[in-house]
Amino acid sequence: MNEVQKTVCELNKCMGCMACLEVCSHNAISIKDNLKAYNAVIDSQKCIECGACHTICQQNHNLDDFKIPARWYQGWCKNESIRVAGSSGGIAGAVSLDFVKSGGIVCSCVLKKGKFVFDFAENEAEVVKFTGSKYVKSNPEGIYSKIKYLLEKRKKLLFIGLPCQVAAIKKMIPVSMQENLYTVDLICHGTPSPKMLDIFLGQYDKDIKQINDISFRKKAKFQVFVDGRGVITQGVTDRYLVSFLNSMIYTENCYSCPYARRERISDITLGDSWGSDLDYLEQKKGISLVLVQTPKGKSLIESDKFVLKKVDIENAIIHNHQLRAPSTAPENREDFFERLNNKNFNKLISGSFPYICFKQDIKKILINTGLKK
Repeated sequence: MNEVQKTVCELNKCMGCMACLEVCSHNAISIKDNLKAYNAVIDSQKCIECGACHTICQQNHNLDDFKIPARWYQGWCKNESIRVAGSSGGIAGAVSLDFVKSGGIVCSCVLKKGKFVFDFAENEAEVVKFTGSKYVKSNPEGIYSKIKYLLEKRKKLLFIGLPCQVAAIKKMIPVSMQENLYTVDLICHGTPSPKMLDIFLGQYDKDIKQINDISFRKKAKFQVFVDGRGVITQGVTDRYLVSFLNSMIYTENCYSCPYARRERISDITLGDSWGSDLDYLEQKKGISLVLVQTPKGKSLIESDKFVLKKVDIENAIIHNHQLRAPSTAPENREDFFERLNNKNFNKLISGSFPYICFKQDIKKILINTGLKK
């Protein structure tokens, strides 16, 4: 008889924060990614039943540190090159640059050797590698001890990541050591396994391990760009982004995310100011939504380098539904995962969202024939 796998938290609910891996002194935990969900699996032969993994897991013990935003803004960085490079208004990039200029260190997600991992930046040149949204689950394995070491050395550290990753940082770092820790969380729809991106790219004979740079959008235009070139006709939303924007491919835990709410767990929350009432030309350049929870957060944006304007809070929440509830899984999600293989991703998404995909196919024809720019 096969032994039932023992997991750190409820089956298929692992957030992938990797905190349990770091606290386990016997290497008894491994993260299993089955595309549909992550699971932190315990090796019963190595486990000594100390309970450290269960205690640190935020699914078992939620971080009780939510704060109602004290200030709501929409705005952008005055530096046009930073604003243009960013996914929205360039706020994250500008905050990061200011932080390293003041002697601090920034930690955020980057593509390195085919994997979405976390890295550190100590100067302006290194900060650039963090630019742009990553619509895939990133791996923070190993960063907690490094962050703790830097804080022990009295270094100022800015962490930019998803709400669940910020929560893991705050659970892993003792409160007594958080004086120099600054946190920014990103409004998150949900994140798919990186294996899903591998499957999508494989349809175009692209290997993520051979890619130097990848981006998922240019302002309000959503499309996967590999080393500066769109995988399909530029201006058309590819099937990966169609599936992402319609909540098909997130891992299971995302649909019950405890951080999809108005109250936040970071010093600052950043996202897109969708539905903005500001000038259309400014919207085209990119406008960020900025929520400030703490005095630390306020200090990060107290600069004449930003344009910050009032925002209608209820309108902002309407256009960023993750500020009130998690994403909802499509009814045909189970069927999608049951039928998915390495070659039929695009076909399945076309069948799941026929009207949306048909519109994109028509747009592709119009662009390729010169009837639409």
